Formats: sequence, structure tokens, C-alpha cells
Amino acid sequence: MTHKTCLILAGPTAVGKTALAVAVAQALGTEVLSADSRQCYQGMAIGTAQPTEAERAAVPHHFIDCFPVTEGLNAAFYEAYGLRVLEEIFRKKDVAVVVGGTGLYIKALLEGLDEMPKVIPEIAAAVEAGYKENGPEWLREKLLAEDPKTFAAIDNRNPARLLRALAFHRSTGKSLVDFRKNAPVERPFRVVKMALDLPRPALYDRINRRVDAMMEAGLLEEVKSLLPFRNLRPLQTVGYSELFRHLDGEWTLEEAVEKIKQHTRNYAKRQLTWFRNAGGYEWVQADAPDAVAQILMRLEKAENFRK
Repeated sequence: MTHKTCLILAGPTAVGKTALAVAVAQALGTEVLSADSRQCYQGMAIGTAQPTEAERAAVPHHFIDCFPVTEGLNAAFYEAYGLRVLEEIFRKKDVAVVVGGTGLYIKALLEGLDEMPKVIPEIAAAVEAGYKENGPEWLREKLLAEDPKTFAAIDNRNPARLLRALAFHRSTGKSLVDFRKNAPVERPFRVVKMALDLPRPALYDRINRRVDAMMEAGLLEEVKSLLPFRNLRPLQTVGYSELFRHLDGEWTLEEAVEKIKQHTRNYAKRQLTWFRNAGGYEWVQADAPDAVAQILMRLEKAENFRK
């Protein structure tokens, strides 16, 4: 029986995952499954840095630009969706490339998730009321004080995630991030995990330049088009929440853009921490001239080792 292999290419935002994933998938003659919790939504192409039309024409992509923002997707949904996509790819190919920076989605795909305890509705309502009365800084302070483990692991600039995490902790007395399979489920494929990195100044420079490019490409107009959906979970994320506040008159456009850059840098730092703590990743310098060759060589070595 031919062994099937899932190649994970993870790493922080703006590190260059998409371009490398396309090049690697082309070399392998295979397809790409995104593991990004926002690129899957329609109407958010600029702010989520979805693969370009040329990149998607070069290699088939899955979980990109395929769900309306009214769909509240989560890691459990992604686990089931991703496994179906991998099964389809493995009917035709021996290797599938999974690329993204949403660590929880990757973990769910590879290891499964425990069934989550229910949040008590009254507690969730009380947390929501506290947020509406006191604002996002109150949410951050409460979660940091009560559940620092989850605070460090999630996008703590995302009010929806803060609300869920705080309500979950107050309902269960446990950290949301602890609900992963203690014994990972068996998957019918092998896994090779690689993470992309850059020196911090280079990564931050890429982030700053990419935000400027997004603004030039029409991010503000994209955000305006999504104003009717601003309270939905997919829109409560970096790049959108700051521009909504600009449109509310809270910040100038220049201030909002600087906030996007700052919050994106903060998010990248949290992503790096996640993947380093996750273990099992081989790290590759994303700007190395032979990065694609390195990835393919390491994949081949891992494949030979497992034969």
C-alpha cells in the first residue's frame, strides 16, 4: 500500500508561506489545503492576504474564498472539512501540502479535538454585558488575570475569541487551550511538519510593507463593503476592527494603519510562540535562496526514514 503524506508548512503571518507552498506544491505536482481561519471567507481577499489568482491558477487551493462571512466556522468544522479534502487529494496524489498560520486548525486536523464542555448561557451573557459596558480592554484584563494560558495562545485583539475564552473559563474552570486530544487520534496518513521563520526585524518589515500594500490595493474600500457584517466573528480581526474604528471616527486613517501594523506584529509573535511550543516542527528560513529545495529535501529524508 502506498503511504500518503501530509506536508505542513506553518509559520507567522507575512513570512512568505503562500509563495513557498505554491512552489513546493508545483514541484510535487499536488494541491494545497489552507489552514487559515480567515482566508476561507468571501469578500476578505485583501485583508486576509488570500492567494492571488495567479497562485490559485498555478496550484489548486482548498479552503480559500469559499464561505460567506455569515458562516461562523471553527476548528471542529475545519477538522472535518480538511480531512475530506485530504482524502480527495490522496486519491490522486501521494503528498498534500497544508499551509497556514492558524495553529489550532492544524492541530485539529492532525490530532483531533476533544468534545468541548458547554458554556453556561447566563455566564456568556454576563461576559457579553461586561464587554459592552467596559470595552475590549476590560476583556483583555479579565482573561489575562483569570486564564493567562489561553490569553497567551489566542489573538487577544479579537473580541470574539476573548469573549468565548473568558465565558468558557468561567463556565468550566478550565483553559480553552487545554481541550486538545491528550492521545492524538490516528490519521490514515503520515505527517511532516515544517515551520517558516525570518529574523524578527525582517519579519516586522515585511508586515509593515504588506499592510501598506493592502491599503494601496483597496483595503479601506473592502472594509467599507463589509460594514453591515462588522459584528460577526470573522470581521472581528486584525485589519478590519482597526479600520471600523477609523470609520467610527475614533482614529485617523494614519493611526488605524499604524495600529494594524502593531497588532499584526503582535499576532505574528504569538504565532511563533505557538508553533515553537507545539513541538515536532523543523524550522526553515523563509528567505533562504534554496528554501524550496530545503523543504523538498527534508520531505524526502522524512519519507525515506518512514519507509
